[in-house]
Amino acid sequence: MSDTPNVFLIDDDKDLLRATKQTLELAGFLVSAFSSAADALIALENDPATVIVSDIRMPQIDGQQLFDRVRKRDADLPVILVTGHGDIPMAVQAIQDGVYDFIAKPFAADRLVQSVRRAAEKRRLILENRALRATAEQAQGDLPLIGQTPAMERLRRTLRQIADTDVDVLVTGETGSGKEVVASLLHRWSRRAKGNFVALNCGALPETVIESELFGHEVGAFTGAQKKRIGRIEHASGGTLFLDEIESMPPSIQVQMLRVLEMREVTPLGTNEVRPVDLRVVAAAKVDLSDPRQRGEFREDLYYRLNVVTISIPPLRERRDDIPLLFGYFAERAASRFKRTAPTISPFISHHLQTHDWPGNVRELSHFAERFVLGLEVASAEPDKAPSPSPDTSLPLPARIENYEAEIIREALSRNGGDVRRTIEALGIPRKTFYDKLQRHGIVRGDFAGADGDGDKQSPNLERNSLRG
Repeated sequence: MSDTPNVFLIDDDKDLLRATKQTLELAGFLVSAFSSAADALIALENDPATVIVSDIRMPQIDGQQLFDRVRKRDADLPVILVTGHGDIPMAVQAIQDGVYDFIAKPFAADRLVQSVRRAAEKRRLILENRALRATAEQAQGDLPLIGQTPAMERLRRTLRQIADTDVDVLVTGETGSGKEVVASLLHRWSRRAKGNFVALNCGALPETVIESELFGHEVGAFTGAQKKRIGRIEHASGGTLFLDEIESMPPSIQVQMLRVLEMREVTPLGTNEVRPVDLRVVAAAKVDLSDPRQRGEFREDLYYRLNVVTISIPPLRERRDDIPLLFGYFAERAASRFKRTAPTISPFISHHLQTHDWPGNVRELSHFAERFVLGLEVASAEPDKAPSPSPDTSLPLPARIENYEAEIIREALSRNGGDVRRTIEALGIPRKTFYDKLQRHGIVRGDFAGADGDGDKQSPNLERNSLRG
């Protein structure tokens, strides 16, 4: 689905309908025009609108009746009513009923465009929050796989595709990037969901203990073995075994693990009994096991046996557009946990969110959000390097973060005289992401062009095309 806002425009005056449609299209919106509310309601069944703009005085179904019907379907869908016969009581009543905006004819084109743009932004935030809640519920309390960047959408799509295929999976990613979350989702979305999800950190146990933990032992198998123990591998039979930091597995255990993967059987310590196991193995590594220099003592044959499907989780610094969404989720979760109200996000916090490299990835961001809610976190941003807008504390947390992001972009454009190349370098984001953000926040780059020039060899037409898609 396109990111361009889809506006449903309804007016029984065909000439005005045509002129208003052209105005909105020139402003960059997709516009579906209707001469009656009945036609718009039918189209709404299959074509999701971002914003509805409707005349209020129409035959059969007027604008107020249209709003009432739309509200029953989706109370959060913004509706803007336009009338040439309105008065103050009518406008007040419409706003009290939940209409997003009320515009009296005749109106300036910019007045309508700005109202639609704000309504579309509100709708985008509402849909983001809905997706966030759905993802959080699906995560069932763990660190959820939240994100709306293309990389995260591809990751979720891949997990869905392979979850029920029962192949072993190798997950790679930096510390704190969410490898165990990926393994847990592969388990939950598979036919093995009713079985056990058994996790073992191979780097957290000494060699003398890890063998017993994995394979189990019988009574008397070694000094201190006073009772029988079922190993993690056997306990995971029917479910999923997650081996974290598998690059830390001792070489002697790697040989035994290779046999488990090939034969799907285990022999506990202190017995010759071979026990079959039915399990899926998901292994995670912080290093690139395909690179001999990083692989170290990790067996090449074990790597190839695990490498049936490899999933790579991008670090947080490579998907910065997900940071506001993640931070909003973690801050709300921390506020609920600590029974506190999340404080207002200062421009320095917002600046830190967008410029910090997050070497600890999602885990570091989660802990940062907890300290923020507790009032313990002071970002390292310099006051002269970050904008200082006045926050609207009536807005939800994700909306406040979006506002600060817009201010940071405007400040960067202003500081660089509208030069695209220097601004992109200063913000540390890809060119397409930059233009997407300009469109999202309604920022016109040309407003900041100064004596330095724009530093971008794109033609004006190419820039407009970039802004639109």
